[in-house]
Amino acid sequence: MSWRGKRKDDGVRASDDDSEPHAPAKKVAKPAEDSDESDDIVVCNISKNRRVSVRNWNGKIWIDIREFYVKDGKTLPGKKGISLSVDQWNTLRNHAGDIDKALSDLS
Repeated sequence: MSWRGKRKDDGVRASDDDSEPHAPAKKVAKPAEDSDESDDIVVCNISKNRRVSVRNWNGKIWIDIREFYVKDGKTLPGKKGISLSVDQWNTLRNHAGDIDKALSDLS
């Protein structure tokens, strides 16, 4: 016996036994994630294609700063962006003064 264990053709395969055949698993279509139909709360539009929104996803609240694009007349979220948990948002918000100071120092 090799280090990988039993050979694959040792023993009975599911296709070899005469039990009743199994139906293939049904595929369930996911509902379209159209941003116009979701429960996102758009807080502000930063620019033409960027927006800040608050949303509930998988039972958690997220602050989403993201670019959007239009495809087939629908506005969809793009890959470029960040979703912050409430804790992460609070940390960022608490450091807003430090960020403003760093911006003024660099200007």
